[in-house]
Amino acid sequence: MIQYYGTGKRKNAIARIYLRPGKGKITVNSRAINEYFPTEILRMMVRQPLLLTDTENKFDILINVCGGGISGQAGAVRHGISKALVDYNRELRQRLKKNGFLTRDSRVKERKKYGQRGARARYQFSKR
Repeated sequence: MIQYYGTGKRKNAIARIYLRPGKGKITVNSRAINEYFPTEILRMMVRQPLLLTDTENKFDILINVCGGGISGQAGAVRHGISKALVDYNRELRQRLKKNGFLTRDSRVKERKKYGQRGARARYQFSKR
């Protein structure tokens, strides 16, 4: 069986993507994409690399995603699909790279510092 693989990451989410020749069915953690991603924006984000490369109805996509929140998972899936498409056809790399889909978004939550309320927030200072 022919399949193409890509791993995507975003925040604390990790997505494993398997592209298999088919009709365009997307399955996320054994559920339909409409069931897993509640908003249209997240579903659109997942489909962006497919729309850009005109491969929307060429593949059935099997996705295993874990960690992070729903938004981070959608970003990880988009990154993974882009990498799997490059595995399928090296010529798509330039178009995906130009739109920033192959670059891992390295922004993560900044850690809380000791003696403070959060990463940057301080406790209120009292002069007297």
